Amino acid sequence: MKTLMLALFAAAATPLATLAADMPKVGDKAPDFSVAASDGTTFHLKDNIGKGTVILYFYPKDDTPGCTKEACGLRDTMDEFKGLNATVFGVSFDSVGSHKAFIAKYKLPFVLLADTDKSVAKLYGVANDSSKVASRVTFVIDKAGTIAYVNPHVNPATHAAELQAVLKKLG
Repeated sequence: MKTLMLALFAAAATPLATLAADMPKVGDKAPDFSVAASDGTTFHLKDNIGKGTVILYFYPKDDTPGCTKEACGLRDTMDEFKGLNATVFGVSFDSVGSHKAFIAKYKLPFVLLADTDKSVAKLYGVANDSSKVASRVTFVIDKAGTIAYVNPHVNPATHAAELQAVLKKLG
């Protein structure tokens, strides 16, 4: 397990350094995409623009220690996100089945997106063809579909509180 975690960390850290220049930046239009979702639908970003703030968080792997800590932190403060008119979507390379099991195990109240072909991660500059996992990066997209915040150095333990502070500043 320790070897797996070290490999995941190394795989996640390396692409970020090389891909950061390709990430959308604050003020850019959020790249649109469609992908399979854990709730059995096809998620279309464009269908969520205008309804409120979208939090799009990329994470390496379902049911691993850091990713579980991050997801559960978001779960535990979901009422605050709803009060700030924000919807959370997690994205990893895991399958819909893996996402469903992760959601069931930890009672996650948000949709996870199955980027099994890495197309969304590539679009957002958080992976490339050789990436084993997506880098841990979060994008906040405003009601107009513009990137309002990017964090390429997410701390899983403090992620939820950080996002709430960002959302409050954005109004």
